[in-house]
Amino acid sequence: MAEYIYRARAQHGELREGTMEAGSAGVVAARLQDNGLIPIRIDLLEKNRSGKIVLNGLFRTKVSDIDLIQFSRQMASLSKAGVPILAALHGLKDTTENPVLAEAISDIGTNLESGRELAIAMSAHPSIFSQFYISMIRIGETTGKMEEIFFQLVRYLERDRQTRNQIRSALRYPSFVIITIIAAITIINLFVIPTFAQVFHKFGAGLPLETRLLVMCSNFMVSYWPVLLAIVIGGVVGVRLALRTPRFRVSWDRTILKIPLAGPIIHRATLARFARMFAMATQAGVPLFQTLTIVPKALNNAWLEDKTLSMRDALERGESITRAARHTGVFNSLVLQMLAVGEETGSIDTLLHEVAEFYEDEIEQDIKRLSDRIEPILLVIIAGIVLVLALGVFLPMWNLAEVAIKK
Repeated sequence: MAEYIYRARAQHGELREGTMEAGSAGVVAARLQDNGLIPIRIDLLEKNRSGKIVLNGLFRTKVSDIDLIQFSRQMASLSKAGVPILAALHGLKDTTENPVLAEAISDIGTNLESGRELAIAMSAHPSIFSQFYISMIRIGETTGKMEEIFFQLVRYLERDRQTRNQIRSALRYPSFVIITIIAAITIINLFVIPTFAQVFHKFGAGLPLETRLLVMCSNFMVSYWPVLLAIVIGGVVGVRLALRTPRFRVSWDRTILKIPLAGPIIHRATLARFARMFAMATQAGVPLFQTLTIVPKALNNAWLEDKTLSMRDALERGESITRAARHTGVFNSLVLQMLAVGEETGSIDTLLHEVAEFYEDEIEQDIKRLSDRIEPILLVIIAGIVLVLALGVFLPMWNLAEVAIKK
């Protein structure tokens, strides 16, 4: 029997942590689910020779989106060819290049051989398979449509990855420019301006206000750079620790959605993910209450998760989906109108697919315009920095020339 450390959430979102002795991670996941808990992370605890506990896989290779897409596509193809799930997993275990995914596939196969369901076996690896992924697999097992479910997951994962890559690509250039500017300012203040300040002081030249301000900033950074570095590192660590608290994470994620230019794009991308997952789950036959429980938790935004989870509470009170969505305040009028039509016609899944496509088209257009909007702003910032440096460094050179001539 090995010892495992787990993190799980109760039905109302409370975080539960603890350790459990079991034969495998799949057994831990099954026990947690029997107790009404949703596994988030399950890791093996080992003890080294000194008796200290070591968390297995702390710095392990992660399973990328491409790995998961390839696994899902291969499972879909093998299911279509009539290959049993267990045989398919044994075959993929030996051909998968990612060692973490290969180990997970092996553990899933072992749990299937012991009589457990595929969804329960996958839930032992929440860092690889999301709750939405596992719920779709559970529906596939119940309906016997594993092939169709895997193909739907492939299409969803590919679209989701494409959208996220587009956003990253659009933000990569401004991020690089901003980092370069910060690095340049740091180098100038630590190494360049002190040299000029010594020259100015040696000649006794009068310095203009701009230069005095630059020298003061430079002296401050030179004198207190260890403190400033500690503040930066402490701030980063503090934010990462604070993000583990639900209240701060909600505020942080809400702030991200308010970032000028990029925030609205991230907002629409998250809502597109919600609409597509909601449509897929509804089309697959997932009960509405369960859909509104698992889909919000896969949005990777705590604020939107809380807003969309409130729809479930509204349904419990007997409200319609459209009315519940309106109370969240995150959907525009077009989406609410399409939801209302979907409720009346019984085709919510079809209309939500159209909502997702509508958001994705908007995202694609916004990403194309993002660079055009950001470039002028960055040029103004760079021009301002160059102007300040020019006034602060090169103007005193005229005074130096006058002093040198007099001497």
